[in-house]
Amino acid sequence: MRDAYSSGGATTIAAYTAYVIIGVAVGTGLILALNFSVQTGILAGLVSVLGLGHIHAMISRRGLAKAIKSDIRVLKDGNRNLSRTLEKTREELTDVRGRLETETARTSDALVSEVRVLETLVKKMGAAFEDRMDQRTQDPVVRSHPAADAGLMAVREALEAGRVDLYLQPIVSLPQRRTLFYEGFSRLRDAHDKVIMPSEYLRVAEPAGLMTEIDNLMLFRCVQIVRRLQKQDRSVGVFCNISPLTLKDESFFPQFLQFMRDAQDMAGSVIFEMGQEAFENRGPIEARNMNKLAELGFSFSVDKVTKLNVDFADLNRSEVKYVKMPAELIINGLSDQGGVTRHNQLPDLHAADIPALFARYGVELIAEKIEQENQAVEAVELAIPYGQGHLFGAPKPVRDQVLAEAGSPGRIPTRHVA
Repeated sequence: MRDAYSSGGATTIAAYTAYVIIGVAVGTGLILALNFSVQTGILAGLVSVLGLGHIHAMISRRGLAKAIKSDIRVLKDGNRNLSRTLEKTREELTDVRGRLETETARTSDALVSEVRVLETLVKKMGAAFEDRMDQRTQDPVVRSHPAADAGLMAVREALEAGRVDLYLQPIVSLPQRRTLFYEGFSRLRDAHDKVIMPSEYLRVAEPAGLMTEIDNLMLFRCVQIVRRLQKQDRSVGVFCNISPLTLKDESFFPQFLQFMRDAQDMAGSVIFEMGQEAFENRGPIEARNMNKLAELGFSFSVDKVTKLNVDFADLNRSEVKYVKMPAELIINGLSDQGGVTRHNQLPDLHAADIPALFARYGVELIAEKIEQENQAVEAVELAIPYGQGHLFGAPKPVRDQVLAEAGSPGRIPTRHVA
């Protein structure tokens, strides 16, 4: 700015210097060439200088006015741009506020849905236990086996106290061994915080009709945990076991379906899992309800595989995206046939082409129960994309902090049993 002013000032001085020279030349010329008097020559010179200076000032004012107009135009344009920016910001703030209000309402609806589903689970577990205990107290044969009742009471107490823990086991990509999924498992704890393993509580909980409710409670908890995990890494998914009894439970499933509808944003992160036998023997009600979940965008996994010769079209129709094969099933079925490695359950196919066969129907294979390094090597050589087992990580309990955020599973109504 200072340079501009300096340049303008220098130009003005030079111009007026030139005007003085011209005025002197005019006056001198009149005196010497035309014999005008000295006074007349000086006056003519002054008039020339003043006239030229006036013309210069007029031209300068026009330039200044033009510059001022240009500056005013720039200011107006800037003001208009600023107004547009402010209006756009106001619209964005209104949009953000609307989204926040919508998200708040959706979260509130989801919490109400969770509470409703949880209340149903609690009532069903309480009713199932009461009915079963009434039958057992009237059965003279059962009275002679107090240990069974003690085991059932331990399960009952664990459920009452909310000592039902969610364990997660990693499912990794092969050969990178990067954790992409988790599978959820349920564990109970007794009054002394000793873990009651499935092998212990299954033999008393299943006859008592409590396993479906335990599975449903864990399914509910898995969905809650996925919601928390998504805040950290949306690419992580959780495999949750779903019982065929849940799928055909006319009182529970409609509420659970609504619960999943409210949690539809987690469709890519929750994978419902069931055993191969249960999947292949599912009835029309279970199939229809699986389809309802699939319409919401949720997918399925089939585990406990005992045979590889499956109905691939049925898997595809049912939105089954994953099939888990035990590592032993894979390795023990391999054999060299004429220099080509084949599997005895799919003898017409090269063993390395088995994953591609499943992938053709939109299904990815997971080699599970991998305990040793050689099993992982076999899975990689067969191009199986995922692996699961203690080699990659044992099931571990979800941190207390995360469980606390997921909310208490509530207390089950109690009744004194004679």
